[in-house]
Amino acid sequence: MSPCVICPGTALEGQQACRSCAEDLRGWLAELPQQARLLEEFVTPSAGPAQGRLGGTGRAHAPAPVDLRVLALLAPGHADAPAGEQPDVVPIRALLGAWAGHIAYHYPAVGRDAYGTAHTRPCDQAQPTADSITGWCNWLTGYLPFALTLPLVAELHDQLGDQLAEIRRLTHATPRDHPQGAPCPSCEAFALVRTDGRWGIHCRACGHDMDPEAYDQHAARFLHAHQAEITQTAA
Repeated sequence: MSPCVICPGTALEGQQACRSCAEDLRGWLAELPQQARLLEEFVTPSAGPAQGRLGGTGRAHAPAPVDLRVLALLAPGHADAPAGEQPDVVPIRALLGAWAGHIAYHYPAVGRDAYGTAHTRPCDQAQPTADSITGWCNWLTGYLPFALTLPLVAELHDQLGDQLAEIRRLTHATPRDHPQGAPCPSCEAFALVRTDGRWGIHCRACGHDMDPEAYDQHAARFLHAHQAEITQTAA
């Protein structure tokens, strides 16, 4: 087992990242189009500040001046992936497009020349063609299994996480944690949560991750043991 290149966890077999960090990326790519729609409401003449929840509608305040950071995030522009000097605010589409191009360049395809010699080169079918934030996110999600095999997935995680954190500061919209009833099987803290946009369940105290089926089995065992303890105490 190899270490995760992003956190102290253990990477999944054949990948560079652990399950938790992989789920971060999947969740962020699913969240970004929703956040972008909230940002677009800032530049609509009749719009006011976002209400602070994903998918919300309606406005209760008067129009507010447009934050230049919002315009910069939604504007076209340039970004470098994975390395390079970045502007203070990186446009969303530019960052996603740069990473899609980087992943496409490394996606291998094997072909033979006229002399029968095999060559490995970037796959033509992996060239990004998206022209919207949703399109880029869908493309990156589709190629995420391959991206997770690249050591530079750590920089993708850092850049995407930093950008989403900046967007959340502007929209005040963050995914919600839903506490679970059973304690963490790793540290025994009552800190297991299911977070909007994430498939699994994770512990806010120690970082332990569980898939939903494993949690359901764990919760059933915990409930059974708790009920047996109550019965024994009452006897």
